[in-house]
Amino acid sequence: MAWFLGLGITGVVLLALSLIFDGLLEGVFDGALDGLLEGWLSLPVIAGFTAMTGFGGAIALGTGWTGTAGAVGVGALAGVAAGWLTYRFSRALMRDQTDGTPTHDQLVGTSGRVVTAIPADGFGEVMLRLAGQPLKCSARSALPVARGTEVWVESAPTSTSVVVRPVER
Repeated sequence: MAWFLGLGITGVVLLALSLIFDGLLEGVFDGALDGLLEGWLSLPVIAGFTAMTGFGGAIALGTGWTGTAGAVGVGALAGVAAGWLTYRFSRALMRDQTDGTPTHDQLVGTSGRVVTAIPADGFGEVMLRLAGQPLKCSARSALPVARGTEVWVESAPTSTSVVVRPVER
């Protein structure tokens, strides 16, 4: 029983180390096995297999319904199942796609409010929303615009400045 528990604890320690060193084993073979064992040599998969082999064997042996050979078999089956589930879960996480990073070009056509008055010959500040997040930008306008006025963005010359015009209602 001590061997099985030691194997299970080793798997848990490997899992903790995989948070820091994942991808290490895939690089050890220096591309020799590219595509052959894609993801199967990752530390989380090996750790899941090792931990469940040990703990599954300990449970089977501890219940008394099997001997050491049977506990090894039960542990190996549990380890393969845990390794496969870990592999599938990590693949699903790696395929998770996020939206692209917003760019300043996406500001064109949005509306906002002036937070610092915009003089005709200088810069003021406007509060805009980009991808649902508030964004404060320097703003120019052909006409002077008072604080609190709603404006439309005509162009975005840089990522931190915009050219605006007052909204006419």
